[in-house]
Amino acid sequence: MSLISQNVASKIKNKKKSDENHESVVSREKKLTDEGGELDVDISRTTKKRKKEKESLVEIEEQKTMKKLENFLFGSLYAPVEFGKEDREEVLDEAQDGPALFFTDRSANSQLSVYEKDSESSDNLTDEEEMKQRKPVWVDEEEEKANVNIATVNRLRKLRKEEDESTISGSEYVSRLRAQHVKLNPGTEWAQLDKKDSSYDDESSDEEENRVVLAGTHDDAEPLGNILRTDEDLVVKTGAKLLPGLLEYSRLVDANAEDPSNGPINSVQFHRNAQLMLAAGLDRRLRFFQIDGKRNTKIQSIFLDDCPIKKASFTPDGSQVIVSGRRKFFYTFDLVKAKVDKIGPLVGREEKSLEVFEVSPDSSTIAFVGNEGYILLVSSRTKELIGTLKMNGTARSIAFANNGQELLSSGGDGQVYHWDLRTRTCFHKAVDEGCINGTALCTSFNGALFAAGSDSGIVNVYNRHEFLGGKRKPIKAIENLTTKVDLLKFNNDAQILAICSGLKKNGLKLIHVPSFSVFSNFPLQNRSLEYPRSVNFSPGGGFLAVGNAAGRVLLYKLHHYNRA
Repeated sequence: MSLISQNVASKIKNKKKSDENHESVVSREKKLTDEGGELDVDISRTTKKRKKEKESLVEIEEQKTMKKLENFLFGSLYAPVEFGKEDREEVLDEAQDGPALFFTDRSANSQLSVYEKDSESSDNLTDEEEMKQRKPVWVDEEEEKANVNIATVNRLRKLRKEEDESTISGSEYVSRLRAQHVKLNPGTEWAQLDKKDSSYDDESSDEEENRVVLAGTHDDAEPLGNILRTDEDLVVKTGAKLLPGLLEYSRLVDANAEDPSNGPINSVQFHRNAQLMLAAGLDRRLRFFQIDGKRNTKIQSIFLDDCPIKKASFTPDGSQVIVSGRRKFFYTFDLVKAKVDKIGPLVGREEKSLEVFEVSPDSSTIAFVGNEGYILLVSSRTKELIGTLKMNGTARSIAFANNGQELLSSGGDGQVYHWDLRTRTCFHKAVDEGCINGTALCTSFNGALFAAGSDSGIVNVYNRHEFLGGKRKPIKAIENLTTKVDLLKFNNDAQILAICSGLKKNGLKLIHVPSFSVFSNFPLQNRSLEYPRSVNFSPGGGFLAVGNAAGRVLLYKLHHYNRA
């Protein structure tokens, strides 16, 4: 081959290479332009997604705020209270907002969480043991591909194990979130399979520190595994019998903690929905609280300028409140219209005080204690006097029975009167055994029992049907008070009777009605009730409210009852 042919071949080769290089450069430029266009499209899509997410978050927050306002204004008063449900969502929200509120302290005990234990133990398991363990139903494959920066977001910094740690994988992020959730919300001990059996010797001291009083201890408790293998009834059901001796209860936040009274609390009462409670006293203010046992939010306060309140009471239908004092008039407050009306003086009467009254269970009649043994019957609809009843002695206390068709009264002659309100006549009268001056009366909700208290501190409990049949001896004479009995109150199922005397400190006793014995752990010796002035049970029996002379409304939770 000649030199000329060699040069021509080399030139042709060089020309081909240059053409190929030019084509590669052009193709690269095209790829870059295409990728740039795709990036622009992706950026526009992501911005649109972010805008939509922000708009959806704003809508969700607005819906939440509206629901909170609706529940606060309307819905929460008509929702029944059930014990055992905590506001865990609020705790999680508070924990996730803001800077690092929680951190992992590994200096004292290097204890691992449940999920960390699972992750470490899974490496040492055999194939058979792995088959026995529970497997997830669905696994997100994107968790392994995704990376999360936990150093830039404030609320995620608590998930770091080291100070300089920033980016972790998606699966590690999920496991750490679960471990943090377990730390904030520890599970119950009985649900742990590897829990060792332990005695309950230290429960009494711990419960006293937590202000919880439980009836009985379990020194010889059986292992939980043996108990859970049986079909015995371990949960107290509604309608179950209350045991005598010790009462299980907890002290809660004061019912009027947001607005304490400057004077004695003469009246406390729960509304029929068990969440609304009124408190009234000599400071002339009628206060309403929403009772939940945690915050007890104040709803409204009404000031009555010319009436120091001696008694305030909801009507049983829950539509209005009757308020009276040592005045010849009384007030009514309409809960629906939020309107206060002043009623009186009553036509044809000269009573200077209407401070003692009762409302019939059917909300049709209000009975006031008048002068010289008179009992005034007033219509709750028209607020006009519709009749009077006359005792031989002075009238001091009254109580309705038989769904408002009958009325019991007692007073200065030591006798108990039974009135038929349909005919307005006395159809039975008998002496209360050992009583000289009757000061308090109370009937159970079913009308089978009634209790009568006197100024000597003795409380007699009668079977009403036997008493009307001629049996004069009480079922039980309770002698735990030594001063005048001011108030008697049965709870909803008539298993507890509260007897109260405001002349003595801690002058409140709770009686177990089936056995007629006093609950010895109420009140506790190291905790003072001051001078109790009013007592009331919630409709479901779960709450007990005690108003005292110091202007506080003490609130207790009775564990035997599941509902308020």
